[in-house]
Amino acid sequence: MSFGSSKNGDNVLPFPRRRMVLTPEPAPLLPVLIVLHQETSTPGRVGNALRALGHPLDIRRPRFGDALPETLDRHAGAVIFGGPMSANDSDEYVRREIDWIEVPLREQRPFLGICLGAQMLAKQLGAQVAPHPEGRVEVGYYPIRPTEAGHALCPNWPERVYHWHGEGFQLPGGAELLAEGNDFPVQAFQHGHAFGLQFHPDVTYAMMHRWTTRGCVRMDSPGAHPRHLHFAVRAMHDVTERAWLKRFIDGWLARMPRSIMSEAAE
Repeated sequence: MSFGSSKNGDNVLPFPRRRMVLTPEPAPLLPVLIVLHQETSTPGRVGNALRALGHPLDIRRPRFGDALPETLDRHAGAVIFGGPMSANDSDEYVRREIDWIEVPLREQRPFLGICLGAQMLAKQLGAQVAPHPEGRVEVGYYPIRPTEAGHALCPNWPERVYHWHGEGFQLPGGAELLAEGNDFPVQAFQHGHAFGLQFHPDVTYAMMHRWTTRGCVRMDSPGAHPRHLHFAVRAMHDVTERAWLKRFIDGWLARMPRSIMSEAAE
């Protein structure tokens, strides 16, 4: 069945007896706040998934002077991404981001922390963030084990996911464990509308090239995988991880009514 258009450009749907019913355009969706930590950082696949759902991206870099909003009334949610710094650093912008996470928690807006962002969320919730006691890191692909709660939230988790970190965190009080690992037991958790992922489903092929080139010193750390394995294992597990990320992002935002997600609600 083909679609026509009215004189003013509205979409119309043909029905029997040539009756034409106008279908109004949906209200634009609110942007998602994106917090990045380096000048060259991008939201990667998470950004692609959000754009595909129709959400504009409001990208801010507090490290370089960008302010964070006092409320998320004009945003559908927020994502804090990773970075080479630590949630334990004394830099003012690090403390400011951790303190700011109280906003989505208080307003019950969707929040997602990835790697450093997950560690910031854990710290905001009172959990400890620390290096592995034996100095081990996860740099490359490592297995994770979704819990029963993780399976119920989002099916078909990948067996291995991409990591790039040397610190981990405790499960915050009142949070639900969604996935666990070996050297770093807490890999994913949920606290209300807030989620933390220790791993990096956001990483694109181009991002992996940059990280394994510019951050090659990390691959000398205990537990890190050599560069060639990053790409060899990606070829086996990336399709599953990419499909899982799409389902996860869809479900993450679907927890909020569409009326709250669109500009018409303002």
